[in-house]
Amino acid sequence: MRLGVLDIGSNTGHLLVVDAHRGAAPLPAYSHKEPLRLAEHVVDGDITPAGIEALTRFVAGAVVVAEDKGAQDMLGFATSAVRDADNSAAVLDHVADTTGVRIAVLPGDDEARLTFLAVRRWFGWSAGSLAVFDIGGGSLEIAGGPDEEPRVAWSIPLGAARLAREHFRDGSPGEQEIRGLRTKIRVDVAEEAGRLLREGPPDVAAATSKTFRSLARICGAAPSGEGPLVDRTLALADLREWIPKLVAMTPAELALLPGVSPNRTHQIVPGALVAEAVMDIFDLDELQICPWALREGVILDRLDQLAGELLVETSDEPSSEPSTEGAR
Repeated sequence: MRLGVLDIGSNTGHLLVVDAHRGAAPLPAYSHKEPLRLAEHVVDGDITPAGIEALTRFVAGAVVVAEDKGAQDMLGFATSAVRDADNSAAVLDHVADTTGVRIAVLPGDDEARLTFLAVRRWFGWSAGSLAVFDIGGGSLEIAGGPDEEPRVAWSIPLGAARLAREHFRDGSPGEQEIRGLRTKIRVDVAEEAGRLLREGPPDVAAATSKTFRSLARICGAAPSGEGPLVDRTLALADLREWIPKLVAMTPAELALLPGVSPNRTHQIVPGALVAEAVMDIFDLDELQICPWALREGVILDRLDQLAGELLVETSDEPSSEPSTEGAR
């Protein structure tokens, strides 16, 4: 079946049209995205009217695109920026009334769980025990375990856009501000780190999504043009070497780095500090970069649900086998 997957993140609205069926990798057919930057449209806890208008306009346009591309169904979900907004219910009601699309809000634990599912399916059972990290715009997701369902999964409000908004609003911070932010990040990550550390060292530690991909590219990983099957890693030693350089760069200089979008330059330094903290606190010298993330996890979970519903329907059908009741 062809699905339209609508991902409303803290930075970007992304429609991915995919051909998907159980037992096969989701095949992207079309991608459409816009930089909504909803995290920066939150004032006094509420998404602003300008943010609501931008979100509604994007969803309405995505519906047209999905229909034009032949999507049979639309899955819409929102993450941290909408999840944390005080007026999220009213915002999503407005979007639904205007566009006909009801966007679900993913709790942070579910975001971590579905991202873990995508990474597990990508690397397979041979990866053994997995630890998965995802730096989004509004939050950091952490999950781990040896199965398809993680044994531990949680979310921390340490997204790159959130930290940039809270700590970099007045321009590039000085040495003391960077040190203070670094300390805050490490305290927040360490607070519940034991949940994953008690599982023991993972066989594979993986990272997903744009921030980690950008950092890996800056540190020398292959460009996206070489395809998703190329092995990409982020080494802690390389990241530590790059962080002082990133701190010293202007936004214009950051925008010239490989893998960095001009509209995300303000997020590179806080994202790098979160990545460094994760690797240090969980004692990881290297992270494998996984091309699948939350969107793929949502698709795979939906396919699993459909397969389960089909199995139930089939089991409820009258048996075509001849009855042997009363036979001797």
